Formats: sequence, C-alpha cells, structure tokens
Amino acid sequence: MISIFLLAVVVVVVFLALAFISAAAVKNEPHEGGETMVRKVYVYLVLFATLMMIIGGSVAAFMAATDLIAPAPYHQTYAEFRQFGGNDKTLNPSSQDLTEDEWMARYQNLVDAEKQRQADRAKNNLIKSLGWVIIPLPVFIFFQRRFLGQPEQH
Repeated sequence: MISIFLLAVVVVVVFLALAFISAAAVKNEPHEGGETMVRKVYVYLVLFATLMMIIGGSVAAFMAATDLIAPAPYHQTYAEFRQFGGNDKTLNPSSQDLTEDEWMARYQNLVDAEKQRQADRAKNNLIKSLGWVIIPLPVFIFFQRRFLGQPEQH
C-alpha cells in the first residue's frame, strides 16, 4: 500500500514539474491561452492522481476481501504440533500428562485462533483499502464534473 502511495507521489511531482515548465514556456510566448493550458494540466494531474489512488485502493480492497473469504490455510499439522509442543518439557511441563483428546483440543484452539487472526487482519486491510477508494473519489468526481463537464470556451 505504501508503494502505491509513493508511486502516486512521484507521478504527481513529475507532472507538477512538467506543468511548471510548460507554464514558463507558455509565458514567454506572445499568444494567449497559457493560463488555460496550465489549468488543464493541473486538472488532468489531479484526475490522474486520484484515479491512481482509487485503482490502487480497489485492487488492495479486492485482495483483502479474498483473504477474508478464502484465508490461507494453517500450515502446522497435528503431528508437528504434537512433536514440537510435547517434547519441550521446559515450556510445558504438564504436556506429558495430557490425553489425546486434550492434545487435539489444544491444536484445534490454535488453528481457530490463527483463522480468527487472519480474518481480523483481512478486515483491517479491507477498511484501510476502502479508505483509498472513498477519500479520493469525491475529489475525482468534483474535478471531472467541474472542469471536464463544461463545454470548451473559445
């Protein structure tokens, strides 16, 4: 997510530099219309930046939704859990005294806790990603309607 933001910032800086260079070049020319061109470059720059944020947020939201719908499976098997959890008597001195059902219950609790953690993380990422869509969307719509919805004036 941060890389999308950094990419958007770099693109905005490049476009602003181009806008200032073109504005300086237009100011030196004797014909009118320089302000109109700078204004158009600015509008297109804002539209491009907000559109990139919306697209990046949409992709991230889709990925978070897929993590919520189909989370990654838990990778430790029951046999591995028994082997590594049962042999270390310093961490768990009562592990020798557990029955097979108690071991299975502990393993299932661990798996359920991991699934819940993944679901919580996916919900958090989904909300953050939707922010990247919801926040720039009104700016995009405003600039599109305000400046591109007008007929060209000559």
